[in-house]
Formats: sequence, structure tokens, C-alpha cells
Amino acid sequence: MQTRRIAATSDGIAEAADLLRAGALVAIPTETVYGLAADARNDRAVAAIYAAKNRPAFNPLIVHLPDLAAVARLAVLTPEAERLAAAFWPGPLTLVLPLRPDAGLSPLVTAGLDTVAIRLPAHPVARALLTQAGIPVAAPSANPSGRVSPTRAEHVLAGLSGRIAAVLDGGPCAVGVESTILALDGPPALLRPGGVAVEAIEAALGAPLLMPGDPSMPKAPGQLASHYAPEARVRLNATQAREGEVLVGFGPIAGHLTLSASGDLLEAAANLFHFLREADALAGPGGAIAFAPVPETGLGRAINDRLRRAAAPRP
Repeated sequence: MQTRRIAATSDGIAEAADLLRAGALVAIPTETVYGLAADARNDRAVAAIYAAKNRPAFNPLIVHLPDLAAVARLAVLTPEAERLAAAFWPGPLTLVLPLRPDAGLSPLVTAGLDTVAIRLPAHPVARALLTQAGIPVAAPSANPSGRVSPTRAEHVLAGLSGRIAAVLDGGPCAVGVESTILALDGPPALLRPGGVAVEAIEAALGAPLLMPGDPSMPKAPGQLASHYAPEARVRLNATQAREGEVLVGFGPIAGHLTLSASGDLLEAAANLFHFLREADALAGPGGAIAFAPVPETGLGRAINDRLRRAAAPRP
């Protein structure tokens, strides 16, 4: 299969929508990372996502939708969900909600759970595509499972060329880390930090969130212990490089690459996956990457979550 690169024009968006309705896989831009999209109702199309990514079958997929009316057809909108939707949708927030029995989604999307993870992306190309396609779209990150998430069309092609039908090229992603995921099928609980800061969510809810529990049986994407892993070994909280390491700096700690010289967490988040790839290439076979400390606040939670998973022992 030859993977096509489609420009995000009105004709390109229409072509991508046709491909999705026909059961093909299309990588699409969102404000977080590129997603590997398929018709969430189509068993074969969803199975093809798992095959293309070599993704564990127990890791659910996020369903992307254009509006709240589409959400209500698939899931139960709790009062907390309605409050958070008003505050943060469209945007980089995923809500895990009770699944309606008549939702019509492939069970591969929910990995057999009675909940579904849903997001309304803010990227204008993604929104236009979802509106035009008129179908629920399952879309995990468009990369081989466990590898660095793609924030540009060329990243998608580097990992999935020949495995998917097309990439809809909407340029670089603005946020650069995946969405924050909350479980709302019980007391609001954080499943994965991401593009919306925990502090902002707690302010909107007027109550604290439950924090993550055992990651060995994830209810949502991104909860596997070893995830987002480059080929090189990763060491965290480094103040200088050791022999043979590529140092990725932050703030006053300069490196071969620097996530943000000014200590800006938004800039660091936008650079994270791109620099993970660059550092991995610089490190080479058998190499190592060292990351400077990043504060555990705001988007720093999401950055550190990704880095801890990248540094986790490999199975």
C-alpha cells in the first residue's frame, strides 16, 4: 500500500472523509498530535488501527466527534461532563463516559468496557473533516504503539508509511502532547495528564480529582507503564550529560537540544515529541538520552508522564 499525503484543502478534506467512510485509515491533524483515524463503527477498520500500530488489544481508543449532539448519541452526558464540555470543548480533553447500549460502536473501540473515551478536537481541519464525514472516528496517535507520538505529517510517514491509506497534512500540532483523560463513570478521576492542566479542571469542577491508580489494566489510552518510548535508553532529572548521552535541556540547563530555554511549559510540550525523535536519532543504536528536570505543574505533569513512560523498563 502506498500512503498518500493529502493537502488540507476543501477537496483534500472531502477526499479524506470519503476514505474514512469507505473503511480506510487516514492520519489526521489535531491540536494535540496526529491521530490515526478510522470509522469507529466498522470492526475491520478499527482492527486495522490495531494492526497498523501493533497496539495492545486491551488499550481502548478515543472517539473523535464534531459536537455535543453526536456525543449524546454514543454516551451518557453526566452533569460533570456537561460542565467540563462547556469549559474545555472543543479542546485537548477526553472524557470517559458511560456507553449507551445502542451506540453502535465497534467493541474493539472500547476494548470490551462499558465506557467510551470521547473528545471534540479544536483543530479546524479535524473539525471540518468530522463534520463532513458524519461518522464517529476512532483515532489513537498515528505512530507504532509505544513509540514517539507524531506532531507533524512527516512523523506519521516515518512510522506508518505503507500501512495506512493517507495522511491529511494540517501542519505542525500546536499543543504537542495528547489530551488529558478523565473518567466520569464514577467520581471524576484523572486517567492521563495532558493538554488541559489538572488545576484548571479542578477549578471548573470545584472539587479535586481522584489521581491515577494501577496502570497495569488501563481504562484509557496512554496508561501503559512503558509507552512513548524511543529506541535509546532514557534517564530523567539530569543536570549534565554523561559519556555518550544526548542531553535535552529545559530552562537554565542547556543541552544538545532544549525543550524551552525560557522554561515555558507550553513551548516545552509543543517541542517534546519532536525533540524525542531528534534526540533518538542523535543517540543512534545503543545510545542514551538524558532529560533535564521539568516542573511537575500544569503541562509539566503531562511532559513528565510521557518522559517516565519513555524511561520505564521495556517488556
